[in-house]
Amino acid sequence: MKRISLTQYLVEQQRDRGQIPPPLRLLIETVARACKRIAISVNKGELGDVLGSADTENVQGEVQKKLDVIANEVLIEANVWGGHLAAMASEEMDSIHVVPDRYPQGEYLLLFDPLDGSSNIDVNVSIGTIFSVLRKVTNQRGVSEEDFLQPGKQQAAAGYCVYGPQTTLVLTVGDGVVMFTLDRETGSWVLTERQMQIPADTKEFAINMSNQRHWAPPVRRYIDECLAGKTGPREKDFNMRWVASMVADVHRILSRGGVFLYPWDQREPEKPGKLRLMYEANPMAFIVEQAGGVATNGRQRILDLLPTKLHERVSVVLGSKNEVQRVTSYHLDETPPAA
Repeated sequence: MKRISLTQYLVEQQRDRGQIPPPLRLLIETVARACKRIAISVNKGELGDVLGSADTENVQGEVQKKLDVIANEVLIEANVWGGHLAAMASEEMDSIHVVPDRYPQGEYLLLFDPLDGSSNIDVNVSIGTIFSVLRKVTNQRGVSEEDFLQPGKQQAAAGYCVYGPQTTLVLTVGDGVVMFTLDRETGSWVLTERQMQIPADTKEFAINMSNQRHWAPPVRRYIDECLAGKTGPREKDFNMRWVASMVADVHRILSRGGVFLYPWDQREPEKPGKLRLMYEANPMAFIVEQAGGVATNGRQRILDLLPTKLHERVSVVLGSKNEVQRVTSYHLDETPPAA
């Protein structure tokens, strides 16, 4: 495969395929540059005084790590002045960040989880950044949270960056899924895989087994079948993988197949799930579908869900088509859990 840069790939998508307009190309390049800066901070670790707690909480009441705050600031500073955006929203901020009047205001909205998998930061396990791009669809002046409340199927682009043994950037602009690897010597994102595809069948699942006693019956039924192995109804042995970083778990599934589950459970029955629809589920669902996989909340396609608030949570089942459809069918056979 010909090794080309991220910029060259995006120019091809803009000029040759008519897939993206110039402002979107520039926005994606800006996000990618910000991810390189975050990667540098992650790689320095203790040497950069970036490990440990920031002694603050985000809007969800979660204690923030120093790198959570750093990554959030890097993404805002990189994107606020370029003229491509109208506003940004982050898992780490209470409300939206509107582009100040002193800068040009563009037509796009950027959402991001600046550092996914924070519990892994201090133990040197893969973490990442997730981002989603929407178009501002209203013609009204100014920007409000309402502008962000669009179903995921309206995303213009989505991607994630994994800060692991290699730093990789996975991207879709609605024309399949591609992966770039950061060449640390040149500082360039280099295309290393085109048209990534998730196998329809798999023998791997990813779920936090410590919550098993809290799951709804459809999830318990599916996992019990997997654990029964060759002597069970599935007649094959499954392996479990769980990194506790959605970026890392999804990246593995994108690379070799699998199913990822983060379902509703009885610990917080009033919440439909743990993961955030706008910052995590929607961009990952877009990527997974573009790679031939499926993503649902157990009952509905995630990309069809209409958000009602900025920090809405959702159950997530995504990955290999046949396994996700099986889990979804088990949910549809059951009465929904009481809210």
